[in-house]
Amino acid sequence: MSENQASLTAGGNSVDMPIKSGTIGPDVIDIRKLYGQTGMFTYDPGFTSTASCDSAITYIDGDEGVLLHRGYPIGQLAEHSSFMEVSYLLLNGELPSSQELADFSRTITRHTMLHEQLATFYRGFRRDAHPMAIMCGVVGALSAFYHDSTDIADPTHRKISSHRLIAKMPTIAAMAYKYSVGQPFVYPDNKLSYTGNFLKMTFGVPAEEYEVIPAVEKAMDRIFILHADHEQNASTSTVRLAGSSGANPFACIAAGIACLWGPAHGGANEAALNMLKEIGTPDRIQHYIDRAKDKNDPFRLMGFGHRVYKNYDPRATVMQSTVREVFAALNVQDPLFETALRLEEIALSDPYFAEKKLFPNVDFYSGIILSAIGFPTTMFTVLFALARTVGWVAQWNEMISDPGQKIGRPRQLYTGPTARDYVPLSDR
Repeated sequence: MSENQASLTAGGNSVDMPIKSGTIGPDVIDIRKLYGQTGMFTYDPGFTSTASCDSAITYIDGDEGVLLHRGYPIGQLAEHSSFMEVSYLLLNGELPSSQELADFSRTITRHTMLHEQLATFYRGFRRDAHPMAIMCGVVGALSAFYHDSTDIADPTHRKISSHRLIAKMPTIAAMAYKYSVGQPFVYPDNKLSYTGNFLKMTFGVPAEEYEVIPAVEKAMDRIFILHADHEQNASTSTVRLAGSSGANPFACIAAGIACLWGPAHGGANEAALNMLKEIGTPDRIQHYIDRAKDKNDPFRLMGFGHRVYKNYDPRATVMQSTVREVFAALNVQDPLFETALRLEEIALSDPYFAEKKLFPNVDFYSGIILSAIGFPTTMFTVLFALARTVGWVAQWNEMISDPGQKIGRPRQLYTGPTARDYVPLSDR
């Protein structure tokens, strides 16, 4: 990193602060000594202008619609790679050789089974429990079953726990679905791919032979790739913040799942699908476009716009083509897809949405695909968590490996009462 200087004048004092440059993207002003020199903090609700760490994993340029994993464009990875290969890339920094990929995939396959007592743990939940509630509980409980890999100071422990989390998440997710519909759990099948195995555990039943449809397997693998990591979003920042305290990796990932559950984060694809169902047919689109432009109407176009992207989300392009492939393979004629295409066309041609940089994001199409495959909307965020686990694990490992890492401790602008004396209850 190259360093220049920035100067800040506050309260009559001038403070010099280093400017740091990464390999790509905006420079940052290092304000770590600001409080010690001025007695002041910066104020940045939502951390919209604050870098909380340095990272070599994922780069996003929201203005240009760019998403890179270790330098590789997301479109290329989604088209040519596999989720296992991308997982290796995120964890290790480089694409694997054929032998490295085979060894990595074999290692993940060896960890797909869950401790048998966890089946009893599932039965403690109500049948109508939300799958994300089950995911939070079960992932957090993993540390009680796999405490032989929770020493975060031991690189071998960190590696084993990382592999376990990536491998067991599809099993945990599939079991959450099976429990909700009252069907028996399906054990992992080591002959199948990572994604094919998940589909069998989710939709297979013991009494019948399950056939993995290649187009569906490919679509799911793409969805996993597109959701694998997304820089310092809310859930990833939560994982890093939890990890900064020295918490075990299973607890950190459970914290990330809890954050992802929020409708403003992982639940957006469910909201987009529900919106398309509300609109219904293309002839009703203009009415909803007008509602979205009305400041007094609470209706908003879900699946449009993004906190980071101020251009077309590069993941949405991949999703749009994937929808057609899945529909063709399953012989699905879903009017919602035609409504989605027409809505996108109308919205992108409307100056109102162009000026506000409201372009379709990955959630706009992913819900349609998942619904066509057979997933209920309650499982959408679970699938997001399954895919994002590898990104969380990579980010957590990067943070733990940083010798300069400190426990996260944001500051605040206090606006409450000043010091006052306690008044006895009898005098109030």
